Parts: sequence; C-alpha cells; structure tokens
Amino acid sequence: MKKVEAIIRPERVNEVKDALVAAGFSGLTTSQVTGRGAQRGVVHTGRSGQSITIDMLPKVKLEIVVADADLERAADVIISASRTGEIGDGKIFVLPVEQVIRVRTGEIGDAAI
Repeated sequence: MKKVEAIIRPERVNEVKDALVAAGFSGLTTSQVTGRGAQRGVVHTGRSGQSITIDMLPKVKLEIVVADADLERAADVIISASRTGEIGDGKIFVLPVEQVIRVRTGEIGDAAI
C-alpha cells in the first residue's frame, strides 16, 4: 500500500476530488496548508506604493492510501485534474504504508482501504 500526498492549488480541489471519485477512489483527507516552492510567492503593491512579497501561498494537501497496483492510476488522476500548466501546480509525494486497519470492522490491509 502507498500513501499519496498531493499539494495542489485550492481552486482545483473539487476537480481533483470529483475525478478521484469517478476513478473509484472515494476515501481522502484534505488539509489547508501554506507553502512555497519554485513559485516563490507573489508580489503585491500596497496602497502606499510599497511592494509586499507574500511567499507562503495557500495550498491544499490531499492524502489518500491506495493499493500498490492502483498507485500509477491514482497519481495520473490527480495530475490530470490539478494541472493548469502554470508554476505552482504542486507536487505529489508517495510514501510506503505498512498497515491499514479499519476501525469499524477490524479489516486489515487492502480490504481496509
């Protein structure tokens, strides 16, 4: 099993969520986060004419756990639904998951996903 953590633009969350559900991935967790990467923030000019750099931009971290066999398909769905082609589209991180246990039923492993 793999945990997929995707950092994406907030305005793309609904598209990604809907695409994942359509592909059969219903369980997910999202968190509001801030971060910076190659985009390095945005520069605004204030009322006084001073430049203000906002370098920690709002993003959404989406987390799902998938079976090893579903990893590539899940990543492809996230990429196609979140990509705008502009800098700041985000990143996907893949981590190994040793075990999953469904609290309600006690199911273990892939059955618990």
